[in-house]
Amino acid sequence: MALTHATEMKQNQTTGGCQCGALRYEFQGAPRAAEICHCRMCQKAFGNWGAAFIEVPLANFNWTKEKPATFHSSARVARGFCAKCGTPLSMYEAGEDFIDLAAGTLDDPSGITFTRQIGIESRLPWFKTLHQLPEFETSATRSAEDLIRLASRQFPDKD
Repeated sequence: MALTHATEMKQNQTTGGCQCGALRYEFQGAPRAAEICHCRMCQKAFGNWGAAFIEVPLANFNWTKEKPATFHSSARVARGFCAKCGTPLSMYEAGEDFIDLAAGTLDDPSGITFTRQIGIESRLPWFKTLHQLPEFETSATRSAEDLIRLASRQFPDKD
């Protein structure tokens, strides 16, 4: 699996990485697609309802700091994750010319526009109603002392 490319990336560069900062990546240009996957493998891999991915051509992609550990969730699929902090980062299907990156690992995921949902045969029934739940900012659900104790050790969203 050759996922590192020595392509020089300057303009239209997007960066991301894991929670602890041990793994970092960059890519040039816009993602080819952005999708929500509800398949059972993504539910297990992310410990969640599924996963949100962006699809990036390998020719535009580069691991800039370390490379992920991998788990082969099927004969063709390698899932990349940080061996130090556990952050799920990528999914690569053998023979493809792109890599799927976990959308939340982007330094700025706010600009993503998702265009489809896949694996809906495994979609959890409660997923469709999440947007109806009451919403609260973290400071409304934690005391000031809790917020101090929960101070983030997360790597900053930039190199």
